[in-house]
Amino acid sequence: MIPLSWFLIFAAALFSIGLFGVLSRRNAIAILLGIELMLNAVNINLAAFWRYGNVLNMAGQVFAIIVFAVAAAEVAVGLALVISVYRRRNTVIADDIDLMKW
Repeated sequence: MIPLSWFLIFAAALFSIGLFGVLSRRNAIAILLGIELMLNAVNINLAAFWRYGNVLNMAGQVFAIIVFAVAAAEVAVGLALVISVYRRRNTVIADDIDLMKW
């Protein structure tokens, strides 16, 4: 049986990679991918704590399904926004996207 700490270390590493991707990338699509990595790290934590907790308690699985739904909605809305910005500005560089400025 794999110990809980291995899952937590793996999820922390995955979350760190996603956070680094969000903070260091200029491309809007790469930023969305970093956010997806962080959400997957959260799902790993939820599933691990569910597995090593009370087996009759389904809260970890329910929360993981909710996170999957939020991630799917985030991808759909985020990619729609990126495509819209690309059509208007011909770029997906986050520094060049200043649609809310005068």
